[in-house]
Amino acid sequence: MSDQQQNRFQVDLRGLIDLLSQHLYSGPEVFVRELLQNAVDAIRARQQLDLGHVGTIEIEVVESRSGPPTLVFQDDGVGLSEQEVHQFLATIGQSSKRGNVARRPDDFLGQFGIGLLSSFMVTNQISVLTRSAREGDHPAVEWRGNTDGTYSVRPLKREIPCGTQVFLQPAEGFEEFFEPQRILNLARNFGEFLEPRIVLNSGGQTQVVNGDAPWAEWPVDPDEREQLLDYGRTTFERDFLDVIPLRSTAGSVTGVAYVLAQAVHAGARQRHRVYLKDMLLSNEAHDLLPEWAFFVQCVLNARGLRPTASRESFYKDRVLEDTQEELGGCLRRYLVEMARTQPNRFKQLIAVHHLAAKALAIDDDECLELFADWFPFETSLGTMTLGEYRQQHPVVRYVASRDQFRQIAQVAASESLAVVNAGYVYEVEILQRLGAIRPDIRVEPFDADQLSERFEELTQQEREETIEFERLADVTLQRFKCAVEIAKFHPTELPALYVADENSGFMRSIEQAQDVTEGVWTDVLGSLAQDVPSTYARLYLNYGNPLIHRICHLADERGQQRSIEMVYVQSLLLGHFPLKQSEIKLLNEGLLGLIDWAVTTDRGHE
Repeated sequence: MSDQQQNRFQVDLRGLIDLLSQHLYSGPEVFVRELLQNAVDAIRARQQLDLGHVGTIEIEVVESRSGPPTLVFQDDGVGLSEQEVHQFLATIGQSSKRGNVARRPDDFLGQFGIGLLSSFMVTNQISVLTRSAREGDHPAVEWRGNTDGTYSVRPLKREIPCGTQVFLQPAEGFEEFFEPQRILNLARNFGEFLEPRIVLNSGGQTQVVNGDAPWAEWPVDPDEREQLLDYGRTTFERDFLDVIPLRSTAGSVTGVAYVLAQAVHAGARQRHRVYLKDMLLSNEAHDLLPEWAFFVQCVLNARGLRPTASRESFYKDRVLEDTQEELGGCLRRYLVEMARTQPNRFKQLIAVHHLAAKALAIDDDECLELFADWFPFETSLGTMTLGEYRQQHPVVRYVASRDQFRQIAQVAASESLAVVNAGYVYEVEILQRLGAIRPDIRVEPFDADQLSERFEELTQQEREETIEFERLADVTLQRFKCAVEIAKFHPTELPALYVADENSGFMRSIEQAQDVTEGVWTDVLGSLAQDVPSTYARLYLNYGNPLIHRICHLADERGQQRSIEMVYVQSLLLGHFPLKQSEIKLLNEGLLGLIDWAVTTDRGHE
């Protein structure tokens, strides 16, 4: 094995540039961020040598009458010696910010050694003039790199200040990235909160790029609330209800969260504006807050999180998880304090973002106990908060699905029975957990069978009048696995109530699926149906309803059957049950049958 030849990997620079532009970076504009990053790190490295060094970054767009403009990035940072130029600029993946830990400030932005290559996405050649500020006599050096993978290095005879100058001219098709206004917008987007002073010189004018960050002072002064809200409106182009200061020891994160002015659906992913050591990392970060915090949009600055190579997201590790937990704790404490000290403001917030508060409460007993009475619920007697419900009703009764609620809501309301529709996200868990941790609150599931116990019983005479009709109705709907029972209930305008328990409802779903499938899936569904206990749905016919009363006393059995079928279909539609193919067929045939029966009956009277 000792005679094996050792070879080095060959790097195709054009292929690497394509990889950067198509897969690593989100777009060519990130070259501005990478140049700013290198300049900032160079200044911070020089500040290790000279504690009094302030540092400045100058960007200049030099127009040309005969050719394309030249973009110049200049910093008065630590610079590079000729040896370092060969080592760091000509070796892909090698970075001056990684090797010597003792020399590396904690606030360096970059570490991967590929940032300068991003400029090749917009130019065919990169020219660098640099002079090292470290001890010793280091002459200025010029480095030129090309997209074909070649580069040249030569010492300069003329003197230049310590630091680095980068010169770029646009490649064909990328001229727009060298327009002064575009450069100013990009520099402000990425570097508006960086600490070294950054200026743009163009057309004889000098414009300052950066300024103070929202997290510059901690804790946030309450008097600055309106100023911060204005910043949020400008940044995200939307209105907000409130602003919440955020801080996490893990990840060294500070910033603010803006409470959305409009409700959003559970699990919505908000776009957060996230900075790493004052440099913009992403406008669309999603992983810094718990899933339940979908009601806020944040501006955050992290100093202790690890960026990915693209510098557009964070590396997922334990530190990121701890950061997420701490930031979630900030939001939680804010809500708890508001509920205790500012109930009117909290009521307004809950009216908009009760879903987020419920998502938090299902995993936090303290929040659940504190927030529960503020949560709004749909009930058979209208929408009310749980606190309002409990003031009027000693037992919290709920149904677990919207379908169940639609079946019973009208009848329950007529009986002045308050039933909660817990068919929305989190609500069953909220009620069940509340009943478990609060022994003074009775929480009970409710179903239509309990509702039927409140129906008015038929008199003995009425029972005798309807016994044959009930038998006929039962036989008529037998093929639909529906049993019939005659009762009297309110409202009398409702002719019938269709009730399906969990098993019969599941069987309806299977049969509907079988209507639209074939082959192996039909067999699979059939196998599922065999494992479900056979139960019938129930159709309650309201004997207090004039229509049902007349159908019951029809002398024509054929007319009664057609009428029963139509009442059955109508009760399904009122309960928002999708019709199976057999029921759609029944509806069509029943309508025609009723017309035929009515015409035939009319002729019989002629």
